[in-house]
Amino acid sequence: MNRAKDIRLLLSDVDGTLVNQDKMLTPGAIAAAKALRDAGIGLAVTSSRPPFGMGMLVEPLGLKLPIAGCNGGVLVNPDLTVIETNLIDAAAARKVVDFLRQMKVDVWLYTETEWVVPDSKGAHVEREAWIVKTDPVVASSFSAAQLAHAVKVVGVSQDFDRIAECETRAQALFGDTVSATRSANYFLDVTNPKANKGGVVDTLARRLNISTDQIATIGDMPNDVLMFARSGFSIAMGNASDAVKAQAKAVTTSNQEDGWAHAVRTFILPAGAA
Repeated sequence: MNRAKDIRLLLSDVDGTLVNQDKMLTPGAIAAAKALRDAGIGLAVTSSRPPFGMGMLVEPLGLKLPIAGCNGGVLVNPDLTVIETNLIDAAAARKVVDFLRQMKVDVWLYTETEWVVPDSKGAHVEREAWIVKTDPVVASSFSAAQLAHAVKVVGVSQDFDRIAECETRAQALFGDTVSATRSANYFLDVTNPKANKGGVVDTLARRLNISTDQIATIGDMPNDVLMFARSGFSIAMGNASDAVKAQAKAVTTSNQEDGWAHAVRTFILPAGAA
C-alpha cells in the first residue's frame, strides 16, 4: 500500500472532497480529523469558496491553521480575520469579466467581503448561497471599487463544454497574468496568478516552517492538481476524473463513500494509528 511518510500537514479541498454531495461533514470525517490531531498531524483547508463560506467547518474539525479561500486569494485565521490577500490586477479583472461575458456565461465577482452576481435567479446562485450561508449582492455591472478589490472572478454555466473552453481560452489569452482553472464542471475560477492551490502549499510550508514534502494534499478537481504537484504526497478522490486521478499518488473512494476519512486512515495516519 502506498502510504505517505513523514507528513506534518494534510491540506484538503472542501467540495467534492471533505464534504459529501449534500455539502455535509460526515461523522467519519469528523472522527478522522480528530485522529489527525491525536497523531500530531495538522489539518488545513483550501477551497474555491470564499472564507466566509468555510466558517462552519472550523469547530467540528477543530481547525487551528490558516484557511485559504478563493483558491488562495484570501488567507484567514480560523476566526476569519484576514492574514493576507492576493488581489487580481484591476485592469486584468475587467478584461476577464469582458471575456467571460463574450463567452456568454454568467459572471460572479468576489471581494474579501462580498459576493456579487448579475441575477439572484441565475444558475447555481441559490445553491451557492445555501452552501456558503451568505446571500449575494445583486448588480448588473461591477463597480470600479469591486474590480479593484477582486479576489476571484467566476465564469458560471450549465454548459460544461463551454466552461472547459473558457478555461483553455483564458489560459491562452491571459497567460501568467491570472490563474484560470475549473473548480467544478460549471465553474471557471480566475484569480491572481499567486492565488492557486499550488501556491497555498508553498504559503503554508513557509508559515509553518516545514518542507512541501511534508505536506499531503487531497482533492477532486483540476484546480487541485496544482497542489498535487507541489506537495510530497497527493490523493485524488474516487469521484475525480481520470485525468485528475492520473496526477495523484493515491486514489481513495468517493465523497459519497466517506472517501476523505478512508484516505486519512489508509494513507496519512502512521501505521497502527488508524
